[in-house]
Amino acid sequence: MTIVEAIKLVMNDAQRPLTAREAFTAIAENSLYEFHAKDPLHVVTMQIRRHCAGLEFPSAAPTKHFQIHGDDRYSPLPSVLKGPRTSRRHTPADTGNQTIESSVTNPLTEVETQLWSLHARYLELFEEHMLRELKRLSPAGFEAFARDLLEAYGFTGTVVTSISRDGGIDGHGKLKVGLAHLNVAFQCKRWTNGNIQRPEIDKFRGASQGAYEQGIFFTTASFSKGAIGASIQRGAIPVVLIDGAAIVSLMVEKKFRVESNTMDIPAFAL
Repeated sequence: MTIVEAIKLVMNDAQRPLTAREAFTAIAENSLYEFHAKDPLHVVTMQIRRHCAGLEFPSAAPTKHFQIHGDDRYSPLPSVLKGPRTSRRHTPADTGNQTIESSVTNPLTEVETQLWSLHARYLELFEEHMLRELKRLSPAGFEAFARDLLEAYGFTGTVVTSISRDGGIDGHGKLKVGLAHLNVAFQCKRWTNGNIQRPEIDKFRGASQGAYEQGIFFTTASFSKGAIGASIQRGAIPVVLIDGAAIVSLMVEKKFRVESNTMDIPAFAL
């Protein structure tokens, strides 16, 4: 299933016009499309607008699948509209009244493509840079960083336990879920290489079982398949695994020790 097909499917199921965010949420909840982009909501928004009748800009697609309702809601067209793939320029020929057609390449489209490519590359380099900086923290500094990150996410009463009293965990806090508060323990492993194996997960779960309802395992490295498979076990508390890439994603999402610079890219949409 293509992303356009997935969008049309959730819109037809809803039987009403949807915003891009509503369409993205329905696609994700039903696992209709596997996104690999850093910002999948933006991908859905752009695909809808590129294939929306009446919206023409340099990167718009010639084939139209959607129609707009108001300012931000869309629905599938009754039938697909197909337009020319290239813009044409008619130039009078020297021999009579015939015209010759030549494809016109819009430089705006080329530059826009380059900008998105550069943006993706920048995000890759940014993630690599942040991971290097995290790996330079001391073990105690990484524990304090994880505590502050959890607080930025919405945890309260988050503390780092002393080394002599940790009992196999590095800290704990509370996260409000509905009307109740979830008691959560966390563990931190600032590793410069290698990956976390299952015994580390089992040890952490054993120290958390009984006193906490959930565990969070932070690492600057990665997790082995065995560790991932052990994160959810029947009858045991779940352990959320957060590797280096996920840590950086959380930092960007919550603007935690990260600043965002905005670059306006106007697009012709009259």
